[in-house]
Amino acid sequence: MTTVAAVHTALPPHRYPQDRLTEPIGDLCLTPGADRAVLRRLHASSGVRTRHLALPIERYAALRDFRETNEAWLTAGLDLGTRALTTALDQAGLTPADVDLLVCASITGVAAPSLDARLAGHIGLRPDVKRLPVFGLGCAAGAAGLARVHDYLRGHPGETAVLLTVELCSLTLQKGDDSRANLVAGALFGDGAAALVARATATGTEAEPAAPSGPAVVATRSHLYPDTGHLLGWDVGAGGFRVVIDPGVPALVRRHLGAQVRGFLAEHGLDTGDIGAWVCHPGGPKVLEAVADALALPDDALTASRRSLAAVGNLSSASVLHILQGFTEAHRPAPGTWGLVLAMGPGFASELVLLRW
Repeated sequence: MTTVAAVHTALPPHRYPQDRLTEPIGDLCLTPGADRAVLRRLHASSGVRTRHLALPIERYAALRDFRETNEAWLTAGLDLGTRALTTALDQAGLTPADVDLLVCASITGVAAPSLDARLAGHIGLRPDVKRLPVFGLGCAAGAAGLARVHDYLRGHPGETAVLLTVELCSLTLQKGDDSRANLVAGALFGDGAAALVARATATGTEAEPAAPSGPAVVATRSHLYPDTGHLLGWDVGAGGFRVVIDPGVPALVRRHLGAQVRGFLAEHGLDTGDIGAWVCHPGGPKVLEAVADALALPDDALTASRRSLAAVGNLSSASVLHILQGFTEAHRPAPGTWGLVLAMGPGFASELVLLRW
C-alpha cells in the first residue's frame, strides 16, 4: 500500500496582490500606449488574489533572453526545491538518506545535470538514489508524478519515494507578446515548488507510525485525447517557452471528462457523489467551471481548488500538491473519505489518482 506521508509547498518570498501585478505585466507584454482593457479584465476575472514570484517584479524587465531566464529558474528552483523537499521529509520523520526514488518534474526550465542531480549532494541524498527527471507533462505532472511514484512503490514495499515539482511560471512570460495566451498566462500563473513523500508497506503489515499519515493511493488512470496536441503546451523558440493555451480547452473538458472520470470510479464501485475530497488542478475559472459541469458537482466541491488559485495562482504541476497539502493539514478529511486527484496538461492529457483517507 502506498501512503502519502507528507506534502509541503515552498513559495518565493516575493508576494504580490493581483492588482499590483497588472500594470507591470502590461509594461512587459504590451507596446507603450496600447489599450489595456483586455489585460485588466483578464486579471480581474482570473480568480487570483495574490501570487508569489521567483524574482521581484521590477527585475523581469532586465532579463534579456532565454539564457538569463533559465539561469534565474535554476537558481530560484534549487532554493525552493531544497526547502520543499527537506521540509516534507522532516514532516514525515525521515531524512534525505531515506529516499530511494526521487521523481522531479518541471516544465518551466531545463538543466543538465537536472535539478534532482544538483539537489542530491546538496541535501544529502544517497549516491545510489534512483532519479527520474520529468519534462513535458505540464500541469498534469503533479498527478502523473504521484501515479508513477505509486507504480514504483507497488514493486518496492518498504521503500520511500519523493515527488518534487518546481514551477517558476513567471520566468516564461514573453516580453512584447500581446497574444491572448500570453496575457492569460500573465494573469493566472504563480511560482512555487512542492514535495510529496510516499512510503510503501507490504500487504498485511503494519504501517510505520513515523508521522501522521495522509491518504493511501488506491488506483490511477492516464488518458491521452487524440488530435488535441495543439490545445496546450509550449511553442519553443529563441525567446524560450511561449505558452499555447487554446480557448477550446473548456469545451473539450465538458465533452470528455465526465465519461472518463465516471468510468474510472465505476471500476471501484464508486460514483462522483462518493468523492469527499476533490484535489482538482485549478487551471483557471473557466476550466474549473467546465470540470464542475462535466461531473455535475455541487457548488462547494471545488472550493479547495478555488482557494489555492486565489492564494497562489496556478502553480502548474505544483498546484495539486498545494491543494493536497490543505487536505492533509487544515482541512483533513475523516477516515474512510474517498478523494480524487485530477489534473490535465499538454497532450492533451488527463491524470486521475484515487485516494482514500
